[in-house]
Amino acid sequence: MTDAPASRIRPARRSPSDLTFEFDAARLDQLTDGEPAWLSADRRAAYERFVALPIETNQLYTTYVDLRTAVLDDVVPWSGSREIGLLPHGAAGPDPGTAGLAAFQDDHVETLALATAVSAAGVTLETLGGFIVDDAAEALVARPGSMPEDDRLAQLTRAGWSHGVILRIPAGVKVDQPIVIRWAVGTPDRALITRTIVELGDGAEATILEELVPSGQEVDGRPSLFTGTMEVTLGAGAKLAVSSLQELPTTVVAFQHRTAVIGEGATLHWALAQLGSRLVRSRVDNRLEGDRSSVEQVEIVFGGADQVFDLTSYTRHLGRDTTGNLLSKGALMDKARSYMKGMIVIDRSAVGTDSFLGEFGMNLAKSTRSVAIPSLEIDQPDCRRAAHASSVGPIDETQLFYLESRGIPPDDARKFIVMGFLEPVVARVPVADAQVRLRVLLEDKWQVGSGTGGVAAA
Repeated sequence: MTDAPASRIRPARRSPSDLTFEFDAARLDQLTDGEPAWLSADRRAAYERFVALPIETNQLYTTYVDLRTAVLDDVVPWSGSREIGLLPHGAAGPDPGTAGLAAFQDDHVETLALATAVSAAGVTLETLGGFIVDDAAEALVARPGSMPEDDRLAQLTRAGWSHGVILRIPAGVKVDQPIVIRWAVGTPDRALITRTIVELGDGAEATILEELVPSGQEVDGRPSLFTGTMEVTLGAGAKLAVSSLQELPTTVVAFQHRTAVIGEGATLHWALAQLGSRLVRSRVDNRLEGDRSSVEQVEIVFGGADQVFDLTSYTRHLGRDTTGNLLSKGALMDKARSYMKGMIVIDRSAVGTDSFLGEFGMNLAKSTRSVAIPSLEIDQPDCRRAAHASSVGPIDETQLFYLESRGIPPDDARKFIVMGFLEPVVARVPVADAQVRLRVLLEDKWQVGSGTGGVAAA
């Protein structure tokens, strides 16, 4: 028998759920060397779950898993970071108009600073590597349920994190200006595995702006990985607004997990924008444990080329008279794909719940694909409201006709409709400067897509 010609040899086919990034026991041993015993135990328990779990445990969503564009065979994690939380020598303070800044450039701390008045009020902003020696570290870093235990990628982050930041705001302290957490990512063949922990005491108030930006080290065709969490705990009556702008280069694969435990009368506002990255797999878990607690979550996707956005949201109502309002919108160009999946769970204890979930997609070319799967699971019939809505489709031709009949050129008319479709989400971003920046990013991406033919004519 002769060997098949080289032209007929095909590469091995990958399953859509295959994760090619390697994290093994040797890497785990390297991370746990010299760490506190409680942290090593937490990492090893997470590693066991990572090895045992599939990529997707919810059978409703297994059809929509696709990691084939995440080619991470040669990607290795950055080494551990053990900074003590001091401002690096010669580094600048917070950006003007902000109360604090934690800026990471790939594997090192670029800036870590708080405004003087904020620090004097008892607010602390530290690296996680430095915080683990604190007496309070075990209760926060190893807190059960701070990441979904049924999610393999979340457990990868819990087992393998090497960098992180922790923000603690004491009870009654109100921080008027935003605190910025910036991750600059993109060095080829490297994985940055991070955790962000946020704790607000009773009655505390704050605004966080998370920025995921290019590091300037990226090389076309050579991938990198960012996997990160934001773990939020809100005390009674606390108020937190989080804006996240993800504009990573298309060489980066991003796995994101956000979790929140919301106490009595507390309020959380998520505003998430997904614009960059080759593949994004994002999950948000909200637990409304306290009576009269509330969460508002808005998320937009603007995709082009062959980007893939896989977004999942779980909101569980446990307290009485809780409120949830969740809205996701996506606009896709070229061959981009998005999967918007949401689940609202109303437990038997959640009397008087008011909850809404909306997911809406706009396809701007025939080769795009958008899927919306909102779901409800209700175990308490005494609700004020439990509703969901979804739609997916192209630009409404009647809207386009109306604008063109008023003398607006077709290309401008399409842009106005798309930007108007996304604007209700943009307008809910709680940081004014972030709103302006987001509109500029959307405009720039539209110009790129329309210039390459990524937007189909009516």
